[in-house]
Amino acid sequence: MIKITLPDGSVKEFEKGSSAMDVALSISEGLARNVLSAKVNGEVVDANRPIEEDVDLQLLTWNDADGKSTFWHSSAHLMAEALEELYPGVKFWVGPPVENGFYYDVDTGNHSISADDFDKIEKKMLELARQKNEYIRKPMSKADAVSYFKEKNDEYKLDLLEGLEDGNITFYTQGGFTDLCRGPHIPNTGFIKAAKITNVAGAYFKGDQSQKQLTRIYGVTFPKQKELKEYLTMVEEAKKRDHRKLGQELEIFAFSEKVGKGLPLWLPKGAMLRERLENFLKKAQLKAGYLPVVTPHIGSKKLYETSGHWDKYGEDSFQPIKTPEEGEEFMLKPMNCPHHCEIFKTRPRSYKELPLRLAEFGTVYRYEQSGELHGLTRVRGFTQDDAHIFCRTDQVEDEFKKVIDLVLYVFKSLGFEDYSAQVSLRSKEDRSKYIGNDEDWDKAEAAIQNAANEKGLNTIVEYGEAAFYGPKLDFMVKDALGRKWQLGTIQVDYQLPNRFELEYVGADNQKHRPVMIHRAPFGSMERFIAILIENTAGNFPLWLSPDQIAILPISEKYEDYANEVFLELQEKDIRGYVDHRDEKIGRKIRDAEVNKIPLMLILGEKEQEERKVSVRKKGEGDLGQLTIDEFIGFAGKEINKNIPKFGE
Repeated sequence: MIKITLPDGSVKEFEKGSSAMDVALSISEGLARNVLSAKVNGEVVDANRPIEEDVDLQLLTWNDADGKSTFWHSSAHLMAEALEELYPGVKFWVGPPVENGFYYDVDTGNHSISADDFDKIEKKMLELARQKNEYIRKPMSKADAVSYFKEKNDEYKLDLLEGLEDGNITFYTQGGFTDLCRGPHIPNTGFIKAAKITNVAGAYFKGDQSQKQLTRIYGVTFPKQKELKEYLTMVEEAKKRDHRKLGQELEIFAFSEKVGKGLPLWLPKGAMLRERLENFLKKAQLKAGYLPVVTPHIGSKKLYETSGHWDKYGEDSFQPIKTPEEGEEFMLKPMNCPHHCEIFKTRPRSYKELPLRLAEFGTVYRYEQSGELHGLTRVRGFTQDDAHIFCRTDQVEDEFKKVIDLVLYVFKSLGFEDYSAQVSLRSKEDRSKYIGNDEDWDKAEAAIQNAANEKGLNTIVEYGEAAFYGPKLDFMVKDALGRKWQLGTIQVDYQLPNRFELEYVGADNQKHRPVMIHRAPFGSMERFIAILIENTAGNFPLWLSPDQIAILPISEKYEDYANEVFLELQEKDIRGYVDHRDEKIGRKIRDAEVNKIPLMLILGEKEQEERKVSVRKKGEGDLGQLTIDEFIGFAGKEINKNIPKFGE
């Protein structure tokens, strides 16, 4: 007999060789009908895999992220089976699950697959799904696996096999389709009740532009047709909120091929939006004891060799800039932390100065492949709301908690409610990509987990996601499509102070190493604004809106008065514009609504005579007439009512 410990702490005994599905059936048949896979001692496996020893077990359903991932990976195999039946001779490379669905990279040979084929592929997938074919796992020797794919003349699977060790190779078969795969998979194809092919694109083999271009086919599936309909409705809503579309329509940002891919141009309205966000955080940072610094956009290559960034990322980054001086090389700044280390070293430091908090809105440059660029969410040049806290070991947890407070303040002020906190730790197996000793890493990881627990954050732990110099707490925010993006991040670092030989004199009059905390509540201005645009659909809160008011004179007779009102409001830092166009007032109001202007001031004969403005609020309609001073008071209250005060 073996003992199975369930998530609630209860322990059940089963015969050796029982499966997670047997456990589910012992609880209820209803549960068993919904089990997609299982997590055994933290590893996701097939629900019907035999269990040979005492384990911790979690049953995974559609409601679990790992359950969905299993479902969509199995759906990729189902799509591949459909493609093989519809287009004989096609070959497959990889077909992983992704955030919303799955894809498979396919060599279509003489066939061409376009949007016109989507309906046919979907129908074939559902036809095969209704057969309820089991996903059957079979261990294979490397020799047999190579022989199988040589016979199929499949160079893509043979390439994958080169990197696999004998004894760790498995095939999965469902119906008439067999694939090289680690798994896991759902019990059978009958779980898949709804399917949609969503896109087709090009993808180079191994992501290498010198290799053959394959066809990447994206799809999504669901256990109920109703859920597919809800998803497609959400996708349509997301299209309306797409920051790339709204960013162009609202004249926030643009891109230029001549400037370069992934390098956004901030238009006047976008620059005002950024300025307001920066001022908002600077005000909170000042209250929290941060000191502003400014560093150059480039740095000597030696700086990044010292920090370790060159060894880790140099080959994949922008290449060094050479100067007329022999041997002198500079890098476009890929991160701000090495510069801040050098600021710390500008003079001797005492323990009485710590924690020292240095903050900068620093623009950095990182090379991203063309195919990875996406609007503002993935760019080559971006500005981080960066800060580095240099503190004593006994101050780390307290400082970390204060940064959590700052991140949560930012999210609350901007209406980000759908987020999770991810504790990113070292890989349990491969420690080669990390620098520093285990003792420092253990202290850093413990500090993060203790601080997160004390703050009551709903955290998930991801092993292998730490930075090369330290663990981190990443705040993952969902966009309008439900995709997760990393925005705020906090990292504990014992390594850079060592590499830069940072020191302070302690109370014992001896020299000590400080600990560094890296933090960026926004993450990057670009990605933060992209998600902000989508979350608000461009309807920014009044305090943040680039144009807070539109002054709409009924005719040119009232333009002088409109200009007077504009100047008076501008002096009170209420921003906007006067619509001088020769258009009817109804058209001006409609256009202001389309441009998402929060407040409209309509001026005619009566308003001019009484030195008043007629106020119209977007989404609410007319609010009546106010004197200019009354409007300034009203606008001030509207601007401030949605911004909580930091620290209160």
